[in-house]
Amino acid sequence: MKSLNIVFTEKQKVEVLTEEFQAELGRTEILCKAISSLVSTGTELQCLRGVFDTGTNWEDWVKYPFHPGYSMVAEVLEVGMDVEGIRKGDRVFVIQSHNQFFKTEARSAYVLPEGTSAEQGTWLSLAITTQLGARRTELALGETVGIIGLGLLGQLVTQYLYLSGAKEIYAIDPAESRQRMLRPRPGIISLPMDANNAIEEIKRRTNGRMLDVVLDVTGHPSVLAHATRLVKPLGRVILLGDTSTPSQQEMGRNVVSNSVSIQGIHASMDYKGWNHPAMSDLFLSYLSQGRMEVDSLITHRYSPIDAASVYESLVNNRSSAMGVLFDWTRLI
Repeated sequence: MKSLNIVFTEKQKVEVLTEEFQAELGRTEILCKAISSLVSTGTELQCLRGVFDTGTNWEDWVKYPFHPGYSMVAEVLEVGMDVEGIRKGDRVFVIQSHNQFFKTEARSAYVLPEGTSAEQGTWLSLAITTQLGARRTELALGETVGIIGLGLLGQLVTQYLYLSGAKEIYAIDPAESRQRMLRPRPGIISLPMDANNAIEEIKRRTNGRMLDVVLDVTGHPSVLAHATRLVKPLGRVILLGDTSTPSQQEMGRNVVSNSVSIQGIHASMDYKGWNHPAMSDLFLSYLSQGRMEVDSLITHRYSPIDAASVYESLVNNRSSAMGVLFDWTRLI
């Protein structure tokens, strides 16, 4: 069977290729046709850029030709004879690259409930990642939080932490376009500046107390050192963005003297009894209740045919885009 796929054939080169794959199903597999897939602009652009330190997770993962993407909603075309709970015609979320057709193990697919659009469903990967980040903070009611980076992850984690009872959330990003994407809420304070400049501003706003916890969502190696200066003594810094060049990353001048905790969290984790299906259920319940939303974060929709120009525009100016979707129904 042939499938139209988006492929990084080498560093900084995007092609849309027709590729063959074996469509015959195993007993526990499903065959799917793509409906909509979300571009993870931070991760995928880093994969396209191809700059990784030796020995990192990035170097192990990205091998060219590389199939990018992991946020797919698709229609089930066929099911294996031992598949239960999934039927032909169901819409499923799958951690799957930007492929028109594919097969996968049924246990890895999440059936979208009625009332959830395919576009909303594409956010499940990032919704799980950011929910893990919010859980990792172990936020106590009334604590103050800083979020550095208001891309896809930063927007979602801001919503989660607002629901979690943060007293104040300082949203830090120099891009005014990203600041405007924040849902207006009491206690969410927009700081259109970089993390270094935010240090004095937060010191002023908190009367020198600083923040209880800061999330570095950027994955940029220079940010960690600034993040550790934004928290109070015994404060916590959560690394939700994973730099591909940790050799350039410094932890900051006062980590030991201020007893600052630096903690990581990865999307592959479960957390204290919360697995991925349970976190997906919670996210979709928040959407249905109107307590979270993603529709306003979708800024661009493209045909997969245009992938090369889409990634080129993102490389040139990522701050002008937020939720970028490939609409696979545009293919004949």
